[in-house]
Amino acid sequence: MVNKPGQPDYATRSIEQRYSPDAVVFSGDGEPQTPQSIVDRLGALSAASQLEPDSYSLGGTVEALERRIARELGMEAAIWLPTGTLANHLALRRHCGTRSRVILQEQSHIYHDEGDALAKLSGLNAIPLANGIPYFTVDELQTALELSVSGRVLNPVGAVSIESPVRRQAGQVVPMDDIRSITRLCREEGIPTHLDGARLYMMSAATGVEIQDYANLFDSVYVSMYKYFGAPFGAILAGRNEFIDGIFHDRRMFGGGLSSAYLPAALALEGIDGFADRFGEAFSKAKALFDTLSKLPGIEVREFKHGSNIFELILGSEIDADKFVEKLLNFGIVLPWPNHEWSTPLLHVNTTVLRRSNEEIAQAFSSAAIAS
Repeated sequence: MVNKPGQPDYATRSIEQRYSPDAVVFSGDGEPQTPQSIVDRLGALSAASQLEPDSYSLGGTVEALERRIARELGMEAAIWLPTGTLANHLALRRHCGTRSRVILQEQSHIYHDEGDALAKLSGLNAIPLANGIPYFTVDELQTALELSVSGRVLNPVGAVSIESPVRRQAGQVVPMDDIRSITRLCREEGIPTHLDGARLYMMSAATGVEIQDYANLFDSVYVSMYKYFGAPFGAILAGRNEFIDGIFHDRRMFGGGLSSAYLPAALALEGIDGFADRFGEAFSKAKALFDTLSKLPGIEVREFKHGSNIFELILGSEIDADKFVEKLLNFGIVLPWPNHEWSTPLLHVNTTVLRRSNEEIAQAFSSAAIAS
């Protein structure tokens, strides 16, 4: 691959070069998957008789995954969907019925990254709150609810959605007290609530709040199967039996009833086993590592007030950022560089931090800083 003008050498390296089996990757929520690693994992699952075909995303390993997630969330039922975008959409579509307003965070994925799908595909009107910040308060929600029924045309809210962590806000989470207050008000008003909990398992490990303690506050929950469980795609939407019943028809109507989905489902099932313990260990290890890194000249790692697995990396003016990243890559440590969504570089904690000792990682950072 030829470098573009002004493009650093590390930007041209292949997936295999960047993501070796012992690489520590401070990017993304899960361990990077290469084509070979996917093939190898599927081969092992096949040899262990862990692949059971489905029929248009019904039955087989897909059903086993649905039952597993429903049980872990403390929900009655769950359904597999190919994407989180579809999971969020179908959840809010079903909750709302003929009530067309959906209250959500202005910084949420549903509002910013789904192309006004609620309005274009289901006639739902997104009402964004908390402009430019991670979450809205119960008082802000109360005001929005009052406005929805005080106009000349009655237009009550059909559903309230909360995303946590908020990826557009560097993975900051909605505090548990705020979630409780918001969902309590919604229950009192008879308004269904939905949790965009794509990173719920990871958030639970970071905050110490049990997965079911989060999930039990909501009428429906979406969890990603690819962000950290090692599947190439997939999502699970969970809720009560009467809520999930029949969504497979909506799934097919929207083009999401894949004729075969047991391969990604099996990879997700494998990735779930032991994840909470592995990620909890990785998170504790990373926080100790970041304390050490912050003692190095020209390096500081900052924690967000309501952070999850993402931390800010502050480099002194004496360090050349591109050279620093290049040197670290030579040591088998990958940084997400450059970062266009936040004012400072971000370090993402995932289980790859368990691949090397903190001493070895800190020495690499120190050497890269000196060489830069």
